[in-house]
Amino acid sequence: MNRIFFMIATSFFWFSLYAYVPELSTYAKDLGASYEVIGIIAGAYGLTQTLLRIPLGMLSDRLNKRKMFIQFGMVVTIISSLITFFFPSVFSLLVTRLLAGVAASTWVTFTVLFASYYKREESTKAIGIMNGYNAAGQLSAMLLGGFISLQFGTRYLYLLGAIGGLGGLILSFIISENKEVSFIPLHIKELFLIAADSVLIKVSILAILSQLITFATTFGFVPIIAQNLGATSIQLSLITAIGIVPAIWMPALTGTVLIRLWGETKTLVYGFMLSAVLCIMTPFISALWVLMIVQFFVGVARSMVFPLLMGLSIRNIEVNKRGTAMGIFQAVYGVGMIIGPIILGSLAGQFGLTVGFIVTGLIGVSASLLTMKFKII
Repeated sequence: MNRIFFMIATSFFWFSLYAYVPELSTYAKDLGASYEVIGIIAGAYGLTQTLLRIPLGMLSDRLNKRKMFIQFGMVVTIISSLITFFFPSVFSLLVTRLLAGVAASTWVTFTVLFASYYKREESTKAIGIMNGYNAAGQLSAMLLGGFISLQFGTRYLYLLGAIGGLGGLILSFIISENKEVSFIPLHIKELFLIAADSVLIKVSILAILSQLITFATTFGFVPIIAQNLGATSIQLSLITAIGIVPAIWMPALTGTVLIRLWGETKTLVYGFMLSAVLCIMTPFISALWVLMIVQFFVGVARSMVFPLLMGLSIRNIEVNKRGTAMGIFQAVYGVGMIIGPIILGSLAGQFGLTVGFIVTGLIGVSASLLTMKFKII
């Protein structure tokens, strides 16, 4: 039962953070933001994560506590959503995304605590399950959000996010810590030793590129392309949500079937290449139904790459140091969440969205080549 409540609380957490994401960029545009400013707003979510995830991971390891950080994240996501609901403006959107990043920083403790319920060699499986419930929360928020936005307006998506965070906060009081995990205080010197792990370094670099592509496109400027094609509020939510659908079942398939069939390295290579091709195709799409199909396969590609990288990041790390290792991994990939929307937004502002998407796709090609060079496994 503990695992079940934890998984449901996880879904509520990501429900709260993603209730308004399908219309974030279009709402910012409607409020008067330029492409460059939209890129900054979208990138703000990654900025606070990059700054906070390592300290939070270290602190959770030092205190040997995870639950209190999970509850902190729930409270912050409620506050972040209510700010834009009560004070809608371009500036409040920036503050909301900065605080949403603070909340998302606690994902370190979610993943480490849930992984502690499994055997060490099952870490990839545990992370895959968590990512599935992560995706379920995002998907349900986007689908419900489309109807809420249509009936009440975009502003009410932020109230919906706050309600989701409250549901997660209530459930968080039911879950329990795994007291069987031994605790050894972690010192600063050990932080550098953990950060020097060769596999952790490689997967973190690849994760930067993965998140760069995702937050520049799906959670960045794809909704603007959809809006330019005449998408309604429901269609905006559906286009973003359809890319989340594969993330419910694909991580488990990747962690079992695909890595047995191809191995970790080839699975990552194929995932990056598929993502790159679809990214380059996106600005040339002229029909919403085609964009939906493309976004579905974008979700497949992302689910072939990111959950696998996350599982690999802590597979060789001692249990009592996994919070720190996951904090390092998530802080590093936060760089991609920052620079992805900023790069695409800057390119779009100067040369148009088409150039921005093509350059982002070429980054995906380089990620595939880099994966082959790394030979992680």
